[in-house]
Amino acid sequence: MEKVILNTEMPDIGTPRRGKVRDIYDLGDSLLLVVTDRVSAFDVVLPNGIPGKGKVLTAISVFWFKMMEEIVCNHIIAIEVKDFPRRLQKYGDMLEGRSLLVKKAGVMPVECIVRGYLSGSGWKSYQESGTVCGIKLPAGMPESSKIEQPIFTPSTKAEAGHDINISFDEMGKIVGGETARRLQDLTLGIYGRARDYAGKKGIIIADTKMEFGIFNNEIILIDELLTPDSSRFWSIKDYAPGRSQDSFDKQIVRDYLLTLDWDQTPPGPELPPDIVKKTSERYQEILRILTG
Repeated sequence: MEKVILNTEMPDIGTPRRGKVRDIYDLGDSLLLVVTDRVSAFDVVLPNGIPGKGKVLTAISVFWFKMMEEIVCNHIIAIEVKDFPRRLQKYGDMLEGRSLLVKKAGVMPVECIVRGYLSGSGWKSYQESGTVCGIKLPAGMPESSKIEQPIFTPSTKAEAGHDINISFDEMGKIVGGETARRLQDLTLGIYGRARDYAGKKGIIIADTKMEFGIFNNEIILIDELLTPDSSRFWSIKDYAPGRSQDSFDKQIVRDYLLTLDWDQTPPGPELPPDIVKKTSERYQEILRILTG
């Protein structure tokens, strides 16, 4: 089985800023974004990772970034280690396939979320109030049902803990009304194109979240795009509203954790080998289906 990369160490390059999954190195005029095999659930990073996960996420992101270039530019400078600065070359074995050299953009302080189906926290909110992030939906919708017009439901970006859902008006107060409208249009446009493409491959994209930044006074896509970590992918042939769906992502991990007596605060429990293996296979499967 492939070696699991939980933390990257490149002492002469500097100390990375470690997110839940990514290690980010500041190279001065650019950033090195390394996607590790760490896995988080309920906003807690678990002690063991998923083999190959970082490479799958990177490959899927690059695939979508390229597809969406007609809609909006992205942060990618280089995707292969041979095109990285020379001082990074000696770390090629660790970096190849799981890292991107990217533009140093100013990060928008909001997450841009689009929901095309009623699932997850959206379903929970709908059951309580008939709304999702303040948006009223028709009465009587079952779990996992299609939302005829996909809805834009932004959230704050939390450095630690949970992101908080906000209304479009609240987002406007944070980033400005015109920028909020532009981000909404871009998010819905990207989702629409991805949904149509994935549908031809037998995949439903139930929801996804995106991040944007500012570079040279232009809005660009940053971070990851339409990966199993940021999206819910369902099989069209297995889809049936009225229940939760089997996702091509870390849902296997979430479902396992919900069987435990764990309060969803750090430290997270170790995952057993069979859950790790099944999750790794699910990540590989969605990569094959989407990108061939």
